Amino acid sequence: MTADAALLASAPIDLLGAFVVVAIGYVLGSVPFGLLVTRFAGLGDVRTIGSGNIGATNVLRTGKKWAAALTLLLDGGKGAAAVLFAHHFYGIEGAGLAGISALLGHIFPVWLRFKGGKGVATSLGVMLAAFWPAGLAMVATWLATAFLSRYSSLSALIAVLLAPFFCILLGSLHYALLGLAITAIIFTTHRGNIDRLLRGVEPRIGEKK
Repeated sequence: MTADAALLASAPIDLLGAFVVVAIGYVLGSVPFGLLVTRFAGLGDVRTIGSGNIGATNVLRTGKKWAAALTLLLDGGKGAAAVLFAHHFYGIEGAGLAGISALLGHIFPVWLRFKGGKGVATSLGVMLAAFWPAGLAMVATWLATAFLSRYSSLSALIAVLLAPFFCILLGSLHYALLGLAITAIIFTTHRGNIDRLLRGVEPRIGEKK
């Protein structure tokens, strides 16, 4: 059964279910793992380093690759966890709603006065859990672009831009809509990066900002 066939076979999510999915997705997404990891590692407040972002790319600027890798896994994991929880109880519609809520929770965490990360790792975790073939294609695209260009932001932008097309090519129009939503959000959070890329002043992976 394809992902879209599963959607047709499942009952629509009700209002209470949607509220639960949004709330849990947001709470999971809002956990600031980058901040917690760097503090646990004795690196101080990551918001005072580099770009001030709490994501894995900025954590890497501390010089601790293990901290950046752990942040990447945890930020991706919280997005995946939200999707898997929602899918188990509310089906494919709940999964998409939870994924977007987790992504927005990461970007706008109430605990940090709504100033969070840019959402790349969380979006990858969301897509891997929601529709893993497209998620794997996104990860491969990110890795290939990062290897060739050494730009984390460019890698993320290309990966999310292709997400809807990956979903369509791999058999799910429904998750293509999720991919479109992710693309719109990530491009919005990367407005500054896009400007710096166009001006040729965007830092490469591992460089100080």
